[in-house]
Amino acid sequence: MTRLGVILATVGGAGFFPIAPGTVGSAVGVGVYLLTRHWLWAWQLGLLAAIILIGVWASGVTAAALNREDPGPVVIDEVAGQLVTLFLTGVGPTGAIIGFFVFRIFDIIKPWPARQLEDLPGGVGIVADDVMAGVYGWVVVTGILWWWPGL
Repeated sequence: MTRLGVILATVGGAGFFPIAPGTVGSAVGVGVYLLTRHWLWAWQLGLLAAIILIGVWASGVTAAALNREDPGPVVIDEVAGQLVTLFLTGVGPTGAIIGFFVFRIFDIIKPWPARQLEDLPGGVGIVADDVMAGVYGWVVVTGILWWWPGL
């Protein structure tokens, strides 16, 4: 089970990219969004929930296996946060790229309560801060859509 957890938490090894693995994880999230953006909202919600739940489990397993609280190679949390940012926005590739940068900014600066959510135990803390950054990203992307609806 540990091997499966590591594979899932690192998104098939994407988290082992030597430069900016979190950014690579976010890029994977954009790819997943672009492949699924035309799905029914309920299917999108189901996918997002599954990634969050699997991410919590896999992140916790990987953190324990590597004996680190929030290992750098764990990037399923970035995939989840990126998907939250783009959830039901319907944006195309240009909007997804904007959403990518918006999410990365919030993921890096971690405004309240995102930073505090990191203190939750195990995989919950690893994933929760990125989901919160994704919520902030969603608010910004949705706001941008008010002024640029064809994004």
